[in-house]
Amino acid sequence: METPRTATPVAPMASRADFHRAIAEAFERAADVGCREIWLCDVDYADWPLGERAVVQSLTRWACAHRRLTLLASRFDEVPRRHARWVAWRRHWGHVVDCLALPQVEPSQVPCFWFAPGVQAVRLVDPRRYRGFVDTTPAELLRMQDRVRELARWGIPDFPVTTLGL
Repeated sequence: METPRTATPVAPMASRADFHRAIAEAFERAADVGCREIWLCDVDYADWPLGERAVVQSLTRWACAHRRLTLLASRFDEVPRRHARWVAWRRHWGHVVDCLALPQVEPSQVPCFWFAPGVQAVRLVDPRRYRGFVDTTPAELLRMQDRVRELARWGIPDFPVTTLGL
């Protein structure tokens, strides 16, 4: 496995720019490493850089039939409004993307993170002030994996790739 790009296994984030940069770099790293799965979690993804060209290019390099990108959210209504480039990408790669709503989890209890098991976690602990960290320590990655599996149990399929009309 590739060694972390940061000098330490935990790198702090303290601004919106730090968060966006960490997410873009995480997608790039996932493409470089070829990790099997990526998990995203947020209330609505309103302030993620999903629609940025670099993120979509990294996702395109990463995507293969045997890989899985799972988004967990309270609601997905902001995604098509704010991330048109990602929505267009998803039309081609819908077979590797799952979107799961978390209706039984209070929105205030939905964490904000990007996670690739065994590779890296990007986590906001204070989404209002963009305080968080990028972590590659094995202990934190195991904790994140447990949290992801727990949240996924509550998830129900939502945000279909296409909508059938009459």
